[in-house]
Amino acid sequence: MSYLNYLWFDQNFVFGTAICSLLLMMVYFRQKGLEHVLVHYRWLIVCLFLLPASFFFDVFMYIRAWVIFKFNSAPKQHDARVKNIQQQVKNWKPSDGKKMCTGRPGWATVSLRLGKYKQDMKKININLMDILEVDTKRQVVRVEPLVTMGQLTSLLLPLGWTLPIVPELDDLTLGGLIMGTGVETSSHKYGLMQHICLSYELVLPDGSVVTCTKDKNADLFYAVPWSHGTLGFLVSAEVKIIPSKQYVRIAYHPKHSIDAVVRCFTEESMDTEKNDFVECLSYSKDTAVVMTGNFTDIFETGKLNKIGSWYKPWFFKHVEKCLQNGPKVEYIPLRDYYHRHTRSIFWELQDIIPFGNHPVFRLIAGWLVPPKVSLLKLTQGETVKKLYEDHHVVQDMLVPIRKMKECLNTFDKEIKVYPLWLCPFYLPDNPGMIHPTNKDGEMYMDIGAYGEPRTANFNNVKTIRRLEKATKDFGGFQMLYADSYLTKAEFHAMFDHTLYGKVRASISFCEERMPEIYDKVHKEK
Repeated sequence: MSYLNYLWFDQNFVFGTAICSLLLMMVYFRQKGLEHVLVHYRWLIVCLFLLPASFFFDVFMYIRAWVIFKFNSAPKQHDARVKNIQQQVKNWKPSDGKKMCTGRPGWATVSLRLGKYKQDMKKININLMDILEVDTKRQVVRVEPLVTMGQLTSLLLPLGWTLPIVPELDDLTLGGLIMGTGVETSSHKYGLMQHICLSYELVLPDGSVVTCTKDKNADLFYAVPWSHGTLGFLVSAEVKIIPSKQYVRIAYHPKHSIDAVVRCFTEESMDTEKNDFVECLSYSKDTAVVMTGNFTDIFETGKLNKIGSWYKPWFFKHVEKCLQNGPKVEYIPLRDYYHRHTRSIFWELQDIIPFGNHPVFRLIAGWLVPPKVSLLKLTQGETVKKLYEDHHVVQDMLVPIRKMKECLNTFDKEIKVYPLWLCPFYLPDNPGMIHPTNKDGEMYMDIGAYGEPRTANFNNVKTIRRLEKATKDFGGFQMLYADSYLTKAEFHAMFDHTLYGKVRASISFCEERMPEIYDKVHKEK
């Protein structure tokens, strides 16, 4: 009897403690306010609410995409959806006094920029998120603009196919990568996302539908990339596909001086016959790991690393160990490789969930990460938003690879954000917004900085302005998903508007109904 009384007391004690703790937490939250919680206990909101919500959203979207593709309903619905978009556009009236943009809310995009320009524009709903066709004979996949990289790899890889370029992060959409740009570790062979696209289908500002290729409506075809939805509304695209293999053989080359990093990265990037993939993670000014990869269908015993498994360490932490342990070779399943930085959102998640790479957390909750970037933006609050704007950098600068050393020194001097993501890409001299300094085409590199600056004199506006100027002086370009403080004159100097202006002038109602690129991407100082 005494044991039962003790058990009853123990259970009630635990229950009472939990209730008291919950009440105390509610009182604390009420006194401090939700904003205080979002700033100081952001990890708690993310772990308790955003991770489960993100997981169930991903499951729903995966099942939806699979059912639609299996039952072939998407192509039948595509034409009806396009007609609906046409009708929305045709309903525009001069009395509206507003220019048009997509109705997708700013928080729903992967970019950290919230897109305040949408507040004063007529929104056109573009609910096009399906893979329409996989044509293995032509080696083409036809997709709608809101299809994500996660959807594409989930569908294509089991069929034995893949995109030549698969930009990181599952939630990046094909439309965003076309209207903006996209780069990945195979880009030294294939270029940017625009260079693997074969055709675009758009609804123009007058409500008409047009298809463009390099041979048909060529000016429009070359003007669409980097136009950020200012020439019309993308409703589908045809993209090249190539045969895939099951694994990627990765060789890790740790380097301990900036000269060694530059030399190794440049040599491996230029050898497009030798390497299918080239990437570098720089952990300080003088330490980095250059990675080279190749498709393969076999792996050596004991060297298979399923890095995408929920219990595995974050990829950038895994790579960092090579600086102490030396060079090595391993094999990674192809889809795991494509999305190797997804679970940790490169290295951004360590600032949100500081213990996210701990073995216990990975074992218990690793299968839930990452939270959707859109949900993180939706719940960040004004204080967190201000902190990110003032004390956080998210920038990708595209510069000639021959300027790599100068660029690394500039980034170290201005921001000291590490790791840095370095990715080579070939830039041909095609018509459009960007051109290489060499008219025969040139190897460039993307230098991605994501994190908190460690320099004492960091000022968000002034520092980014200096990085923008350095990028222009190097003969490079700024990716426009991030904060851009370029003046309009500087913007036109960095990006060639010749073809873009010609196409805008040739499209009926474009000037009247669509904003210019600069109006969408620049940020007020």
